[in-house]
Amino acid sequence: MTTPADPTTVPDAAVPDPVVPLRAAVAALPAYVPGARPAEGAKLWKLSSNENPYPPLPSVLEAITRAAEETNRYPDMYATELVEALAAHVGVPAEQVVVGNGSVAVLGHVLQAVVEHGDEVVFPWRSFEAYPIVVAVAGGAAVTVPVRADGRLDLPAMAAAVTPRTRVVMVCTPNNPTGPVVHADELETFLAAVPSDVLVIVDEAYLEFVRDPQVPDGVDLLLRHPNVVLLRTLSKAYGLAGLRVGYAVAEPRLAAGIRAVSTPFGVNHVAQRAALASLEPAAQDELRERVDALVAERERVTAALREQGWELPETHANFVWFPLGEDTVARAAEATAAGVLVRPFAGDGLRVSIGEVEANDAFLAVAATWRP
Repeated sequence: MTTPADPTTVPDAAVPDPVVPLRAAVAALPAYVPGARPAEGAKLWKLSSNENPYPPLPSVLEAITRAAEETNRYPDMYATELVEALAAHVGVPAEQVVVGNGSVAVLGHVLQAVVEHGDEVVFPWRSFEAYPIVVAVAGGAAVTVPVRADGRLDLPAMAAAVTPRTRVVMVCTPNNPTGPVVHADELETFLAAVPSDVLVIVDEAYLEFVRDPQVPDGVDLLLRHPNVVLLRTLSKAYGLAGLRVGYAVAEPRLAAGIRAVSTPFGVNHVAQRAALASLEPAAQDELRERVDALVAERERVTAALREQGWELPETHANFVWFPLGEDTVARAAEATAAGVLVRPFAGDGLRVSIGEVEANDAFLAVAATWRP
């Protein structure tokens, strides 16, 4: 008969407790690095997160306040009223719109709907920092294609990277963090080269800041190419970054699949009401004025940088890209020391958001010191 072990006895060689293993893809995930935030009480301009520097419109703030009184109730699970409003805004039937907790969450749902384990997902690099993360979480295999020296996407190289294992290709326009847009003729040529059973996600997070007349009409594009999905957000131009509202526009069958894997109640009630208020005609007029002001400020900043001697990628977003290579981290620290937070991508470059006039002037003073 075996005597039970004394629970107070400590063995000579302790055996470590087994641990729950993480999926290999999860354990290997790169960390998403958000834009730096000023420390409490610090006097720093924040140009690190591509945020709209304007506070919410009064009408939107009123909607937020009213909605806050109802937060004891669940939101509309499918954000039906918001979906209908976005569909009317875009010009498609409501069945073609899917909303989520920011465009990153929506992108994740899109990939979950179509990517099987090991399927390849092609995307440019450097591009949006979340791409390799959401691809890995979906079980896909990332295939990266370097952007060109001028910061533009190399669409011919991306098309050449498509193989029989490719399930998705992501096109970011304007590209974050470099800034250039994809032109309509380039995208048409690209789509003609990509098999029709490969999903092409056109990420238009910064669409409202674009002033290049050569860009494609995304809605017309997806009407003619059913393998196209548009990805958009209300975080940037609409100034709702803190509430997280993004959406996809797709042909009905794809939209239904994306909706099926979306997080239930993914857009909270306050966010839904704020987004609806932002889509009202009067609010749209005010928001356009703000975006126009930011675009004008972008042009002022880029003109001042050219006068300093900088040759930078042409940006159509609300940020500017400095391809500083190995000097990136040191220059970011210098900007912080001068009172301006920027977003460094170690070894590649700095992304600097367009913010308040005073913030932009503070950064221009720093940038001038980096010129020989």
